[in-house]
Amino acid sequence: MSETASGNPFSLRSALLLVLGGSALFVALLWMIGAGMTGGSANDGGGHGAGRGLNGFAGFARLIEAQGREVRMARSDNPGHEQGVLVLTPPAFADGDEIDRVVKRHRNKGPTIVVTPKWQAVPIPRSVRPDEAKQGWVVLSGVAGPQWQGFLDDVGVGIGPVGGGARWQTQGFGGILPDPAKVLTGSGNRLVPLVTSADGGILAAYLADGGHYPRLAAMALERPAPTVRGRSRWPLILVFEPDLIDNYGLARKENARLALLLVDAATRGEDMPVLFDLTFNGHGRATNLLTLAFTPPFLAATLCLLLAAAVIAWRAFLRFGPPRKATRAIAFGKRALVANSAGFLRRTHRLHLVTRPYADRARTNLIRALGLARQPSVEDTERAIDRALAARAPDSQPFSQIVARLRNAGSITQAIGAARELHALERKLTR
Repeated sequence: MSETASGNPFSLRSALLLVLGGSALFVALLWMIGAGMTGGSANDGGGHGAGRGLNGFAGFARLIEAQGREVRMARSDNPGHEQGVLVLTPPAFADGDEIDRVVKRHRNKGPTIVVTPKWQAVPIPRSVRPDEAKQGWVVLSGVAGPQWQGFLDDVGVGIGPVGGGARWQTQGFGGILPDPAKVLTGSGNRLVPLVTSADGGILAAYLADGGHYPRLAAMALERPAPTVRGRSRWPLILVFEPDLIDNYGLARKENARLALLLVDAATRGEDMPVLFDLTFNGHGRATNLLTLAFTPPFLAATLCLLLAAAVIAWRAFLRFGPPRKATRAIAFGKRALVANSAGFLRRTHRLHLVTRPYADRARTNLIRALGLARQPSVEDTERAIDRALAARAPDSQPFSQIVARLRNAGSITQAIGAARELHALERKLTR
């Protein structure tokens, strides 16, 4: 059996679409890895901006986004570097020194809202049917205040019941807390109350450290808003009672209105993005080379490399085109053998390997055909052939001259010309 080569199964357009589609998918995969989209959902029942349980703040994030503000979940290993409102929701036993470092750094870039933790939550038991509970739902099992040594050590936090029917109030309106027996309140000389309970407990406040306080705080205190000489810092808002703005509390529309007012108070009415930090809750993402490749200013270099790769691929595609049919390295038959031998001699420039044996063979054939006697030397033999040629074809060139040109041929053209003359002379003498 002999193998037969098949044609190209793909057309030019099909091959181009395959290459472009594969390249686009590969670039998209790199971008997804660099953007951290392969880490899974952060809705794990934690008290952070992506949590959808009672203790989470996903409702707060969606509420802000519904008002037209940009909302992002910050997973950078260096929170506080981005512009915008930074919402920190650290757990009870987070590193206070780290919180203090992040807050101080970010207050030069934008306002900060720090929400203290209260609820201890556990996932929904497996005994609950899947259709009765959704991902991220939790069971509130107890309370625990923040233990942030190193961050605002002069500010105290207490847990206990509040009077007045668990109502909170600020700037002419108020609402009801979901659990009046477990309420977090703050205390400290540097606190400027924003939201208070009916019995005067501070539920949310500014930190009075030389910042500029918007009108909401001034109206709550019924006194003019303090100003700062020289450079002003963005405000820091402390929300001691998380049920004011978490998913548990946002079931009431008064709390939703309060949540938006807190954001307006932090931004001083400016339009800026809101960043919910997830690093303190265990969802941080370390910066790697692939992430940096898709982050400005390195994104420009990445795009240039991709464009150069596309140009190289396009040139290679046009240069080579579809594959040729497979053929044998050495074809069958005498003609192919002669062609390969002639090509080898042409490349090596060794014509004497052919011309001299051909001349000797022609001389032997003529001696045998003319019936001449054997001569003592090659020269005598060629002279005998010349005499016979002069007797039979006086107008022909002497045999010795044609053979000399064949032996001394310096190019293929000269060798072929002399060989043809010798072949014609041989046929003339032997017919």
